[in-house]
Amino acid sequence: MVPRAEFDSYYGRPVIKAPSWSASDIAGYFFLGGLAGAGSVLAAGAHLTGRTTTATALKISSLTAVSLSAAALVHDLGRPGRFVNMLRVCKPTSPMSVGSWLLSAYGPAAGVAAATAVTGRLPRAGAAATGAAALLGPAVAAYTAVLAADTAVPAWHDAHRELPYLFAASATAAAAGMALAVAPPRETGPARCAAGLAALAETAVTRAAERRLGMVAETWREGRAGTLLRTARALTAGGAIGAALFGGRSRGAAAVCGLALLAGSACTRFGIFEAGIASAQDPKYTVVPQRERLEHEARERERQQGAA
Repeated sequence: MVPRAEFDSYYGRPVIKAPSWSASDIAGYFFLGGLAGAGSVLAAGAHLTGRTTTATALKISSLTAVSLSAAALVHDLGRPGRFVNMLRVCKPTSPMSVGSWLLSAYGPAAGVAAATAVTGRLPRAGAAATGAAALLGPAVAAYTAVLAADTAVPAWHDAHRELPYLFAASATAAAAGMALAVAPPRETGPARCAAGLAALAETAVTRAAERRLGMVAETWREGRAGTLLRTARALTAGGAIGAALFGGRSRGAAAVCGLALLAGSACTRFGIFEAGIASAQDPKYTVVPQRERLEHEARERERQQGAA
């Protein structure tokens, strides 16, 4: 009795406004934050197991990465005062607010951990800072996924369940790659294992996200985003396999595999960023999923009525 609902946008214009974020700033912010957070976890493990060269190198890389990450965020915001203004309140329901406080707590911890490792002074304070950075590291690595998924961008929001796990796996691959690139082969056993697990997890989570996204997954497979994500999978898999086979034998091979893992992680973050922009700019990825959800709800009502 009721005509079929039709979904369309006004003159084919985008239904939502694409984020005005700069790709180099925000995608770089995603990547560098992940590298820093996961690197602190690996650094704490290396610190506890006596791999001092690896621990020191990862502490320095984490401090460098979080500093560059904060600089990229401030650059996108336009002026430093805007970041400071975000610290005037703490709103647990806001990923941006929580993330700002995470960075503010994690940055000094990573700085103290790196400074004490380099100078050799205040070892107890360094150990405490290393532990604090490791505790905050997973949240720093993954909260940017929650930040992206909290928007209305279809390629990010519709994958809100998988995106944090994907970012965490990508961050782990990056941190393992950094360890392989800077540490002696005799100390990289845990990093090689982490790289393999991260590559498997990233592949599995990506497939799960694409199944959930439905037709929106086209933005993950086509165009610039598709090219970046395919490159990321190849680099991550190649780096993990190469590290498992040759990373413990040759410093040069380990460095090459580490760089491949780092590049793969960066491509993953930039690819997901590009997919989100593409999904926001094309109205079909907003209106067609609405139709699909409506049809799914209708089928569910019919099934429940039939069962009753």
